[in-house]
Amino acid sequence: MITFFMDHPNPILTPTKQPQIRVITLGLIKTSTHLLVSSGYDSVKQQAFYRALGGGVEFGEAGRDALRREFQEEIQAELTNIQYLGCIENRFVYEDKSGHELVLLYQCDLADPQFYQQEVISGYEGDQMLTAHWVEIERFKSGELLLVPEECLQYL
Repeated sequence: MITFFMDHPNPILTPTKQPQIRVITLGLIKTSTHLLVSSGYDSVKQQAFYRALGGGVEFGEAGRDALRREFQEEIQAELTNIQYLGCIENRFVYEDKSGHELVLLYQCDLADPQFYQQEVISGYEGDQMLTAHWVEIERFKSGELLLVPEECLQYL
């Protein structure tokens, strides 16, 4: 919801404190058998999960550009062969709080082939340490491991 202040010659737009839908971009980077993911844990559900790398799209930024920026910021990696796969509406509960995202999903490759030789890729998401792993795709397809959003499975 946006509030208009009409007693000023130029209306000022101010956002309210309502929950927002977040727009993010994720990159599916895979080999013939593995997918590059980071892991997370929901302590309320006591459940581990995995997600492709990426992050928030800033106002005025194209999804593809946000994906490039996020990979550069998080693991200092350049992307190639970026192909748009689709948009996923992701409604979820994490740590007992509701979330709602529109996920711009891309398939892409890492420009530097050395990343494909590393079992673990370390970086930062803001000021927090980020660790990415190559995980066997079959472990997600079989249901052994949880990939979020789950709709990503259709693209593996």
